[in-house]
Amino acid sequence: MSEPSLFPRDVVEQGPVSVVTGGSGFLGSHLTDRLLKEGHSVIAVDNLVTGNTRNIGHLAGNARYRFVKHDVSQHIFLPGKVDYVWHFASPASPIDYLELPIPTLKVGALGTHNSLGLAKAKGAKYLLASTSECYGDPLIHPQREDYWGNVNPIGPRGCYDEAKRFAEAMTMAYHRYHKMDTKIVRIFNTYGPRMRLRDGRVVPAFIGQALTGRPLTVFGDGRQTRSFCYVSDLIDGIFRLSQSNFHEPVNVGNPHEMTILEFGQHVQRITETKSEIEFRALPQDDPKVRQPDISRAKALLGWEPKVPFAEGIVDTIEYFRGQEDQLAAFAQAER
Repeated sequence: MSEPSLFPRDVVEQGPVSVVTGGSGFLGSHLTDRLLKEGHSVIAVDNLVTGNTRNIGHLAGNARYRFVKHDVSQHIFLPGKVDYVWHFASPASPIDYLELPIPTLKVGALGTHNSLGLAKAKGAKYLLASTSECYGDPLIHPQREDYWGNVNPIGPRGCYDEAKRFAEAMTMAYHRYHKMDTKIVRIFNTYGPRMRLRDGRVVPAFIGQALTGRPLTVFGDGRQTRSFCYVSDLIDGIFRLSQSNFHEPVNVGNPHEMTILEFGQHVQRITETKSEIEFRALPQDDPKVRQPDISRAKALLGWEPKVPFAEGIVDTIEYFRGQEDQLAAFAQAER
């Protein structure tokens, strides 16, 4: 007796068929757009815990696209062919994984297991969206892929950091034991349209505060650093990785580093806000530095970021200016 299908398969199979978990999230929705542009048919799977259907509303009626609401921590079964599985499902910001520690661990462990099982059953290529958080609060700078990290496994961020480290280990185990074609991308700080204002990350937080007249909250003294990559550059690097023959982790991010305080000052200037900087205590295990060494991506993929920060941040701010409902909710929550 055949296993019941997860949902009716009515997507038009033109070109490669890709399954994107977390497909209504910030990165998953941008990846979906790129795959459709590349001629793929896309089946997006998301339980909408942190994703939002507004990110995929423009795809309604597209015959090569299908969305299904499903938690990939539960078993996944699909009829028909699948050529690629892209595992992007996970809470990915501090406010999310601190509120959802167990679902974060489950999607990193069970969700990775289930999505790898789907790829194995279909003979599909597999790409895991991992994270620079695998490096923890790093003791080397910039971070190279051969650095094993400095992670607190029982701290408040451990649910996310260790879930992704486990996901990488499982992906490599499937590659070695089952001879599967797997890829691992370690994603560094990324920004752009479709981020949620209240997701706890510094880019939407500062922009939301500036646009609603609230103080820009800088944790610690603001000298901790981040490196911000515009979303189109990130997705380009990920797609290039998917077409490569390399199986170990690859950093994809923008090596241009700035302090959190400098970033806040850029937002103040561009938005012309009257909001001032407000300093608060640094959260536990917050990384002091974050900068990717992208030598591997350059050599293997011919990739490096192209969108200047000055251009990308203006586009992102303009996107949020148009999100009046989100801005109103943000302002209410910040009171």
